[in-house]
Amino acid sequence: MKKPVIVTLPHQHTKAEAIKRIREGLQKVKPQLASYSSTMEEEWVGDDMSFRIGAMGQEVTGRIAVMDSSVRVEVDLPWILAAIAEKVRGQIEKKGAQILLEKK
Repeated sequence: MKKPVIVTLPHQHTKAEAIKRIREGLQKVKPQLASYSSTMEEEWVGDDMSFRIGAMGQEVTGRIAVMDSSVRVEVDLPWILAAIAEKVRGQIEKKGAQILLEKK
C-alpha cells in the first residue's frame, strides 16, 4: 500500500517558464539525490512529468503537473516510508517554492 503525498505550489509564470524552472531545479537536485538512490528516471509528456526513484531497496514514484497558475506534485511513498510523509511534504513545499519563485 502506497501513501500519496500531494502538494500544490502556486506560481506566477507561464507554463513554459514554470517547466523550464522545474527542469533546471531537478538538474541541480539530482547530484544531491544520487548518493541516496540507485535509479532516477523522469519522463515529460507535454506539461506533465512522471518520475521513479529507487532508494534503499524502495521505489518512490510520482507525477508533476504544470498548470497555468500552479504546479501539482504527487509522490507515492511505499508503506515503509509513510512515516516520513510530512517531512517529504515540507521539503517539496520548501524546495518547490524556491525553484518556482526564485528570481532568475
